[in-house]
Amino acid sequence: MFKKQVSKPIKILNFKMSKTMFYASGAAATMGITLLIKEWTGGQKLQPNVLAEGKVAIVTGANTGIGKETARDLAKRKAKVYMACRDLKRCEEARSEIVLESNNKYVYCRECDLASFQSIRNFVEQFKSEQQRLDILINNGGVMRTPKSTTKDGIELQLGVNHMGHFLLTNLLLDVMKQSAPSRIVNVSSVAHKRGKINKEDLNSDKSYDPADAYAQSKLANILFTKELSKKLVGSGITVNAVHPGIVNTEIIRHMSFFNSWLAKIFIKPLIWPFIKNPDQGAYTVIYVALSNKLKGATGKYFSDCEEAEVSEAANDETTASWLWAVSEKWTRLNTS
Repeated sequence: MFKKQVSKPIKILNFKMSKTMFYASGAAATMGITLLIKEWTGGQKLQPNVLAEGKVAIVTGANTGIGKETARDLAKRKAKVYMACRDLKRCEEARSEIVLESNNKYVYCRECDLASFQSIRNFVEQFKSEQQRLDILINNGGVMRTPKSTTKDGIELQLGVNHMGHFLLTNLLLDVMKQSAPSRIVNVSSVAHKRGKINKEDLNSDKSYDPADAYAQSKLANILFTKELSKKLVGSGITVNAVHPGIVNTEIIRHMSFFNSWLAKIFIKPLIWPFIKNPDQGAYTVIYVALSNKLKGATGKYFSDCEEAEVSEAANDETTASWLWAVSEKWTRLNTS
């Protein structure tokens, strides 16, 4: 009788343990598959033995997100890195972290507010007083779907920061880049350019404003700028290419209220998390285009996941690219002292 009484709870206990182990194993397997999807989504990273020693690089918007991870990667590859940022406090915090991790003391913070042409000119003047070469320029800084506002020079904020600011910065640095050739320019664009249109009748969104349309227009402008500049730089030793970094979880989505809602945090983000890149993964294609030996001489192209990709029909419109260049020259007062 005694043996029969104790055998029953032991069986129940074993059954409960087996059930628990089954669920635990299932959860572990699910997590493993999720992590594999996350890793696969991130793409391939440029081999760590590809160094940038002796090279000088500028990364805009380098205190957070893709820019920060790009600066970190370049520092690890022994480049001299200039972090061009609007917020110097956050820049210094990011710089300290990068220096400690990379053991590279040649990482610098310099103020550069892409929403101010004067700030951009001041940055370039200071940079040229400190360096005689520039091998890599990564135009990364940007804003996304902001409420309607303008830069200090009266330009719609997304167009002003994402395109006009980088247009001016790049052109002011071309002389030192030509002296350093072969050198490379990387413009961080987005797949959002495919729904973009250059609104010639209302480029500055004065008549009407839609945050998503303005963002797509600015990203299309990045590619049109890339293609037009590549033609102007033929024979100079400078290449210029555009990059779609992927869908990346960074602060750039802070103005997208839906993704910051409690509903999205509970139900949406957990489902899409495996398919969203981390900031370091978002930097993979940027670094690849900036340093890969396979891309020597490649210019005027658009890359995604470390491979050349197709652009929209609007991004191949040479007439619009030429028109946008002329307007950008005028609005940034490029040719004035």
